[in-house]
Amino acid sequence: MSRSAREYDESDIRVRPNRRGSRPRTKDRPKHEDAITARVVSVDRGRWRTVVAAGTPEERTVTAMRARELGRSPVVPGDLVALVGDTSGRDGSLARIVRIQERSSFLRRSADDDDSTERPLVANVDLMVMVTAVAEPEPRGGMIDRCLVAAYVAGIDALLVLTKADLRSPEQFLHTYAPLGLDHVVTQRESSGGIIGLEQVRERLDGRVSVLIGHSGVGKSTLINALVPGTDRAIGVVNDVTGRGRHTSSSALAMQLPAAEGSERVEDSGGWVIDTPGVRSFGLGHVDPDELLDAFADLAALAESCPRGCTHLGDASDCALDALVAEGRAGSAGSARLVSYRRLAVTLRKNDPWAL
Repeated sequence: MSRSAREYDESDIRVRPNRRGSRPRTKDRPKHEDAITARVVSVDRGRWRTVVAAGTPEERTVTAMRARELGRSPVVPGDLVALVGDTSGRDGSLARIVRIQERSSFLRRSADDDDSTERPLVANVDLMVMVTAVAEPEPRGGMIDRCLVAAYVAGIDALLVLTKADLRSPEQFLHTYAPLGLDHVVTQRESSGGIIGLEQVRERLDGRVSVLIGHSGVGKSTLINALVPGTDRAIGVVNDVTGRGRHTSSSALAMQLPAAEGSERVEDSGGWVIDTPGVRSFGLGHVDPDELLDAFADLAALAESCPRGCTHLGDASDCALDALVAEGRAGSAGSARLVSYRRLAVTLRKNDPWAL
């Protein structure tokens, strides 16, 4: 005889356990109103080294991990982040990065020119310092051109630092970039071991957040060691066979610059400088050619007279830039700037990120 509904008890009910747990889900996330601000100075295998209260008596280095709610959001040197957890900076302590503050700039590159996948480099920098030697190793304009494109698109000022001027005159190399109005400093070693031109470099970096980019062996680490005493970045040598430098810096590192002599130190008053490993490829697959033209405001205004789809390159027969620039509509330096723009545009369109 079948049982009635009233005769059922708990043993008759089979409950399947929830593999995802029984904890109720919510989209509400904690606001972390007690989070403190820190600057990321380096990244190493899933751990971020940060500096809290830089330039104050409470300054300390805090190691942190990325909170789960940030997902795969890139956190790079130069980022300003919010920390919670153990922010004491004691040995063995670990904080959590729960927010990334809005960035003023974001410098990135791609692996190849035909690869639009971005590889973030640094954040919140306002000056890109392109370091190249006039000899040993030989200067390569391709790297400078590519860095300029990336700087223009990111809205970052650019500074060219030429090292080892005691080996060769830099005038011919500088002539190529004169139409761009590119600020530059020439440095060379003194017999006493000092660096001529170091003070000019220091003046341009003071109070700013700068990133140094260049080939291996051009002297980036030597500059860093002189600008930030006690840093002791490894210095490499140039291979006699290949004429190229060997990697000595393996990861990007942000360092505080000493405050100017005689000034009362306040937070970040001396500025920051970020040293990066020597580059071997600098892809621009993430950059749209129109973004480069916008960086040349005088030419961009004239380009509105060009037909739709004009490449503005030298082989564009219907490009209006040549005639308008010849009329003086872009100023006295218009012709030279048009040549420079087209050189950079060709660099951007060529699928050869290794042509550095």
